[in-house]
Amino acid sequence: MSINPIVEMDADALSRAIHGRQVSCREVMQAYLAQIERFNPQVNALVSLRADDDLLAEADACDRQLDQGQSRGWMHGMPQAVKDLAATAGLRTTMGSPLFAEQVPQHDAISVARVRESGAIIIGKTNVPEFGLGSQTYNSVFGTTTNAYDPTLVAGGSSGGAAVALALRMLPVADGSDMMGSLRNPAAFNNVFGFRPSQGRVPHGPQPEVFVQQLATEGPMGRTVTDVARLLGTQAGYDPRVPLSLTQDPQIFHQSLAQDFSEVRVGWLGDYNGYLPMDPGVMSLCESALQDFAALGCKVEACQPDFSMERLWQTWLTHRHWLVQGSLGGLYADPKKREQLKPEAQWEIEGGLRLTAADVYQASISRSDWYRALNELFERYDFLLLPTAQVFPFDAQTPWPRVVGGQSMDTYHRWMEVVIGPTLAGLPSMNVPVGFNPAGLPMGLQIIGPAQADFAVLQLAYAHEQLTQWVKRRPPGCLENA
Repeated sequence: MSINPIVEMDADALSRAIHGRQVSCREVMQAYLAQIERFNPQVNALVSLRADDDLLAEADACDRQLDQGQSRGWMHGMPQAVKDLAATAGLRTTMGSPLFAEQVPQHDAISVARVRESGAIIIGKTNVPEFGLGSQTYNSVFGTTTNAYDPTLVAGGSSGGAAVALALRMLPVADGSDMMGSLRNPAAFNNVFGFRPSQGRVPHGPQPEVFVQQLATEGPMGRTVTDVARLLGTQAGYDPRVPLSLTQDPQIFHQSLAQDFSEVRVGWLGDYNGYLPMDPGVMSLCESALQDFAALGCKVEACQPDFSMERLWQTWLTHRHWLVQGSLGGLYADPKKREQLKPEAQWEIEGGLRLTAADVYQASISRSDWYRALNELFERYDFLLLPTAQVFPFDAQTPWPRVVGGQSMDTYHRWMEVVIGPTLAGLPSMNVPVGFNPAGLPMGLQIIGPAQADFAVLQLAYAHEQLTQWVKRRPPGCLENA
């Protein structure tokens, strides 16, 4: 049975087809529901799916609006599933935790409301690790999400369900969030694009605390850079409920991404001079991709920040412990609820409880010094490049790798240390696919831009995409064999 051409369309093309009345919203919904029925049981990417009849009724309503010359936005009639960390009014939001297995919010998260306002039909949620902690998407509520290229391997995380659903054409575009690579790592593991925008670009919330939380951000994923940019244009923009959100007009992300990159200076960070352990093949594959940037006209050279990477890791641990304890500490304080927190969550909270105010302030100074070190690099380079992961997708029954590149991992998340730099600096960072190892497993590179240079990062990613076309060249084998 072949793949329906509707689900093969990228989101931008699908929007044009819907608005040009080449396809009806009902036909689109039917095509996606069939694709989900066919492939989701193999990978468990989509959860809390709504009833088909209800979704088709909403699609029919979207068609009637188009009949009357009305469109709610570029996503009008487009199926969308929301990451199961973001609140969805009237739809279960579990955060992958048994403590919230039946939680049904009354209000949408800001980014969800914006997607609805753009015309999307929310069909369900995408699976996550418990509370989004870790880059392996498994939880005790829904189980494990597995890789689009090999269902015995991990999807990455925490936006693992979103990345897999995208790769298998079960969604046209997807939202996610990123604290420790959660938009970037699963994108690399599933050969799609994932963009962590500048801190404040996408207002996160509403949340009880609006000033301190400066690590996590929501953002877009897609099978094309244009789709990523268009969804970012929907998610982004100032909201008075989030006072540190950026005020730049998000309409810029709907503009053409074409740009000449001749003589643009690009710095290659590699493995930070041997500091980061890497599994065999990761560095060689990423280094081979540097030729693609040279082919675009970029001047690529190796560089290093003037900063201790071990100091950066300790800075990360302090910030992460502090923020996780702040959000989950109330659950931990109740012994009965504590029993239902996974060990990694308890470890984070306990680390936070040991911190002093002086520890946190010193970590903030270190974080500031790290930003300044990268800012010095951006005086010499327009962009920086870094591998997106230190390992290829691994066995889905393994919670996290204990050894990477021959080096023991001392925490559940140290195997993803490569992603903490852009997060701590609040910089835009986008995963772009760069190919496959001999076993057929994908990998990606991070394109990192200066503060608030989100559009420039998208432009370079777009140029790289036009040259390489990895998403189109190597779809998951189950789609090719369908």
